[in-house]
Amino acid sequence: MQAMLALLRTFSWQDLRHHPWRSAAAVAAVMLGVALAFAVHVINASALDEFSQAVRAVNGQPDLELRAMQGSLPEALYERLATDPQVARASPLLELSAVAQAATTAGAKDQSLRTPIRVLGADALLLPTMAPALVPRPWDSADRFALFAPATVFLNTAALQVLGLSAAAPAPSSPLPRLTLQVGLQQALTVQVAGTVTAGGAPLAVMDIGAAQDLFGRAGALTRIDLQLQPGTDRTAWEATLRAQPGWPANLVLAQPGDATQRISNLSRAYRVNLTVLALVALFTGAFLVFSVLALSVAQRGPQFALLAVLGATPRQRLALVLAESAALGLLGSVLGITLGTALAATALQLLGGDLGGGYFAGVRPALQWSAPAAVVYGALGVAAALAGGWWPARAAQTLPPAQTLKGLGAAASQADKGTVGIVLIATGAILTGAPPVFGIPLAAYVAIALLLVGGIALLPWGMARLLAWLQPLAARHALPLLALERARRMRGSAAIAVGGVVASLSLAVALTVMVSSFRGSVTQWLDAVLPSPLYVRSALSAGGTGGGEAALLPAGFAEAVGQLPGLDRVQPLRASPLQLSPTLPALTVLSRPLSDEPAQTLPLVGEALPVPPGRTGVYISEAVVDLYGLRPGMEWPALSKAFSPQALENHAPAAIFYIAGIWRDYARQTGAVVMDRAVWLRLTGDARTSDLALWPSGGTDVSALQASIRAVAATQAGRQPSTAAGATTGDGNEALVEFSSAATIRERSLRIFDRSFAVTYWLQAVAIGIGLFGVAASFSAQVLARRKEFGLLAHLGLTRRQILTVVAGEGAAWTAVGAAAGVLLGLAVSVVLVHVVNPQSFHWTMDLAVPGWRLLGLCAAVVVSGTVTAWLAGRAAAGRDAVMAVKEDW
Repeated sequence: MQAMLALLRTFSWQDLRHHPWRSAAAVAAVMLGVALAFAVHVINASALDEFSQAVRAVNGQPDLELRAMQGSLPEALYERLATDPQVARASPLLELSAVAQAATTAGAKDQSLRTPIRVLGADALLLPTMAPALVPRPWDSADRFALFAPATVFLNTAALQVLGLSAAAPAPSSPLPRLTLQVGLQQALTVQVAGTVTAGGAPLAVMDIGAAQDLFGRAGALTRIDLQLQPGTDRTAWEATLRAQPGWPANLVLAQPGDATQRISNLSRAYRVNLTVLALVALFTGAFLVFSVLALSVAQRGPQFALLAVLGATPRQRLALVLAESAALGLLGSVLGITLGTALAATALQLLGGDLGGGYFAGVRPALQWSAPAAVVYGALGVAAALAGGWWPARAAQTLPPAQTLKGLGAAASQADKGTVGIVLIATGAILTGAPPVFGIPLAAYVAIALLLVGGIALLPWGMARLLAWLQPLAARHALPLLALERARRMRGSAAIAVGGVVASLSLAVALTVMVSSFRGSVTQWLDAVLPSPLYVRSALSAGGTGGGEAALLPAGFAEAVGQLPGLDRVQPLRASPLQLSPTLPALTVLSRPLSDEPAQTLPLVGEALPVPPGRTGVYISEAVVDLYGLRPGMEWPALSKAFSPQALENHAPAAIFYIAGIWRDYARQTGAVVMDRAVWLRLTGDARTSDLALWPSGGTDVSALQASIRAVAATQAGRQPSTAAGATTGDGNEALVEFSSAATIRERSLRIFDRSFAVTYWLQAVAIGIGLFGVAASFSAQVLARRKEFGLLAHLGLTRRQILTVVAGEGAAWTAVGAAAGVLLGLAVSVVLVHVVNPQSFHWTMDLAVPGWRLLGLCAAVVVSGTVTAWLAGRAAAGRDAVMAVKEDW
């Protein structure tokens, strides 16, 4: 051990001092890979922890939560549960989404303060034991009975901050702050702020449940009931007894408080893992950079390693020395990577919040959650990557022949390789692509991709031998091409190592390019299918991230009123509503829209639609529903029928037996969606509110005038004075009631978001190819240094410096051309796995494979040209006077 440390301090340290930038490049590659992966982990862990805390604060400490699968709970159910002998406490709650706005002293509204807010109506007397974080804390200037006062709310810190209100209590002589709450197109409701609550998370307003029911016109309706059972109660047996009671509604879901956190964790897990794997691409290519740097270093120090061998250093000690050098590079890169990753995570959380583009933690502003075990794991990954990259140079130092190396004769010719190992690895990877996901993560597919890459690189010597043997007769009559081909053929092992980095980086670049191109093409086709009309209108409360849900619904009768306006050929209403069928799965979305007799004309179906049998109600499910609920076309869906049965009874409609008539492609809702005809929705629920309207203006219609007419209808239904001209306002905010978007605008905005989301993949491609070309340069430099005497001999035999450089450039062109061809083939194989295995298993949607041929051809040409130029530049130093003089060393 002491001898090894002494060699590191002297032998290795001297090399580092003479070539600091080369080692710095390897350290930077490891640092970048570790930093990106660790930053992604920290951001997601912090966001999930913040979300969990917010859920625990809002949901409190019940044993069970009772919700309806769809719609609201009848208030009579609360009395039934509160008097159950096995229930210690039952807390009724009413949850609504609204858009809040702080009012100034003059009564004007500042548009910059519009924000979505969650309004929670609760029984203040039950909150101290059920949900302490929701207990209202009135300000000193508020009435002592403000807890029960009508139109009075208590805000959490997030709501106060986003609305620009002070958390400090106002002076006794000052009036209480006031807010306006907007839900749909109804008239804005004014409430006063009487205090605060300690719950964290997104903006929240708490008020008395009775006051909330009166204020929002929801008398007799509840959203959920929290239950605390008597000590010793068997929860499972009590649930079974409850469901067996006569008259118990079939559409109720009993969930545990942790189920919400588990649902969002499960939902975002695949997204988080894919981000981490994408970040580790930089670490993977960094391993090749470490390999290239150490290969060059070992080649330069070949005579020194040979001298160590003559002085008594065993092959195992030489192997351990190079591995220690690679471990040192990896350790330094990992430490710097953990530091940089922490800084990146802190910056991202401060500027962007906890959402990385997946939409799972939108609006969450978490605190940094740094984990020492995670830092150790990601640091160990960096060291492992460096050790993997240093293994082949270490083997070269272990197996070098001392006498031959001291004479400058270089390495021996490569032995024959049958490619058995590579074929076995590729075959194993192909088999693993058929394995199912593990906990929603395509682990087998990731292993298959790694095996395909490693197997393809392992086949390079065999492939190069076959290709160069085929090319040898073509160059037999030309001295310089023959010299280059013979050298590459006899040293194909070294050639394969040299272009291994190019193959790995180019294959990843090709795979990502094909995957992104396929995804973008499929999304474009999907947008064309789901955006059939030229114009769309929706509530302005759903625009710009200012809210959604019930707050953004257009009222009943609005679609019919718009349909009566002149200048419109057709109006198609669309309603999106959440549906919670299982406590352990995220809520899916029920979409109701008019369906024609040919659903393929209105939905992007996957396969053919099935005819609906008599007495059944046809629905169409997205691909995510197929994976999450195990459903197939031709099956009935009893759970969906159960979800709508109580509402059907209330509306005196017969219960529906839902039949799955087809599968459609949906890139907007990863949690799953089911489409039913709007007439069926209205018959079962009686809820005529809509989320969006699709409009087909008549030919020659003035679109601006049409929009003004629709705004006037919205203003009339909201109880406001309509505008008198197109685009005019009355000072009452009519322009903010509805928003218009053209299909072209929606398509452009969607694709712009798509391109921004995948911008990191283009950057990673550039980094990977850059590292691969650096590896080619380092490998060629190493080979050139080992071949100085060979070049000197060629010079003595009459070859000019230009001819020697031509030989080197020809070798580079041959090697990188083979590497580019192998990289494209491997990349296409990996892209097939990404498109047809990883994406469906991760996100539950499929896409059509699209190969951008011209883009891949340009990518290959750039790599071949860059590799050739790199080889030529690397050979310039070896073809000069030093190479000629090197021959005299043997005289």
